[in-house]
Amino acid sequence: MGRFSRLTILLCTFLLLGGCGYNSLQVQEEAVFKAWADVESTIQRRGDLIPNLVETVKGYAKHEADTLEAVINARSKATSVQLSPDDLSNPAAMAKFQEAQGGLTSALSRMMLVVERYPDLKANQNFLDLQSQLEGTENRINVARQRYNQAVEGFNSSIRKFPASLTNSLLLHLERKEYFKADEAAKAVPKVKF
Repeated sequence: MGRFSRLTILLCTFLLLGGCGYNSLQVQEEAVFKAWADVESTIQRRGDLIPNLVETVKGYAKHEADTLEAVINARSKATSVQLSPDDLSNPAAMAKFQEAQGGLTSALSRMMLVVERYPDLKANQNFLDLQSQLEGTENRINVARQRYNQAVEGFNSSIRKFPASLTNSLLLHLERKEYFKADEAAKAVPKVKF
């Protein structure tokens, strides 16, 4: 086999690999990891705001210690459950993470109900600023979750489409990523009583 033939085979191999999704699959997996990092970053921001919010409420609502303690405990649990990029393919790990985050959201909701009983607290500028920051952070968390799920959708679709599916099964062995799902408690219809 001559030098020209080897060069032609090598060039054809590179062209085939370029069109088989080898690089694009890896780029899409990185997009999933980046989107997950954005989710973690916004969740961390919420975790950082909570102690200040609790301390502000604590000054007004001394006898609501159980509710405030529940928020602190839920925050502690939520920040202790961490996911590595490898865990994004593990349904049990994702469920555990989402359960911890749901517990924190529930505890914060209970704390906001307590706040309704204290008009002076609701008028406190520091509390209002913290509450506004927390609401903005919750919105950012929702947007980050949506972007993560979009990245997962693109990635999961790509590893199933031909020819990228063949490339993945032969060369990369990338695993399907888990979506960020709604908290199970959020699926229940709230009961309204008048």
